[in-house]
Amino acid sequence: MAPGRGMVGGQIRSGRSARPLGASAARTSDDDVVVVGRGPVAAAVATAWGPGVRTVAELPARRPQDALEGAGVVVLVTHEADLAGASGKPGRESEATIVAHTQRVLAAARAVGTRHVVAIGSAVVHGAWPDRPVIHDDDPLPRADEVPRDGLVGDLVAAEAVLERGRRRRAPLVTVLRPAAVVGPGIDTFVTRHFEAPRLLTVRGAARQWQFVHVEDLAAAARFAVEERLSGVLTVGADDVLEPAEVEAAAGMRRIELAAATAFGTAERLHRVGALPAPASELAYVVYPWTVASDRLREAGWEPRWSSAACLDVLLEGVQGRLAVAGRRVASRDVAALGAAGAAVAVIGTAAVWRQARSRKRP
Repeated sequence: MAPGRGMVGGQIRSGRSARPLGASAARTSDDDVVVVGRGPVAAAVATAWGPGVRTVAELPARRPQDALEGAGVVVLVTHEADLAGASGKPGRESEATIVAHTQRVLAAARAVGTRHVVAIGSAVVHGAWPDRPVIHDDDPLPRADEVPRDGLVGDLVAAEAVLERGRRRRAPLVTVLRPAAVVGPGIDTFVTRHFEAPRLLTVRGAARQWQFVHVEDLAAAARFAVEERLSGVLTVGADDVLEPAEVEAAAGMRRIELAAATAFGTAERLHRVGALPAPASELAYVVYPWTVASDRLREAGWEPRWSSAACLDVLLEGVQGRLAVAGRRVASRDVAALGAAGAAVAVIGTAAVWRQARSRKRP
């Protein structure tokens, strides 16, 4: 834990809660498990199941069922949480790719007699806006005219449409996990990169509460859903929610407050000129809340081991080494690699503040 980052609201935080893992700590069946996906989330899911789990980065277009032969459980990671390893495909091409792959996984799972498919996406499909109420498992997704569906959100919504059709079939059982903001070793998302910026971006008049989920808890939730035969949509998040002042104090970062029109307008201009590949709409997920309730998981007995406070410690530890090279990461030639609208806008806003300060000092 980094010095000075172990406290929120004046209370010392532990790295994890002391609660036991419960039923998910022990293997309950001899099912052959195949994890389909790349990146840190897929790696954590494979670790949660232990030795013998097979991992496949992507099912081939030809004879995809061969990769799943004998699989009783398939875990499909649709949100890999790996910006650095993202394909960088244009919006429509990216959406078409994830739809085709999700269709292949479901078809191959049916062909080999898989009994349960668990897909790991994100609660970002529900959208984020000022004073957003807590997201429950049975909440419908906003209409396309209510929440922009481009970038990552568009990809995940498209994948979930395929999964929803799959759920209507008798087999396999299909479960979709929609986690809060994921943190943990190797996790690289627009939320984690928000904390790499020189300052924390906030939108004037909006209070952004923060909820996280550790990738270990997310992996444990996937296994728990299989063991308890939970189907349908399951939101996944830590028990606690952090207030903005708590996050700012723990991060040791000053915030920059911009009008919504300025923040989103800047992000949109960056995207339009090609400096920022992520659509401006992704900025909403770092300046507005999208807290989840984890209704059915908790009712069934699942409990997260990591609190949001402890997750924030993990996030801050993960980005600490990058703060020293933040200038290099957001240099004009490297902005495309940044990938997080919030961080880019915060950098621009900070630069504007510095320019204003320098102008006031001039005679």
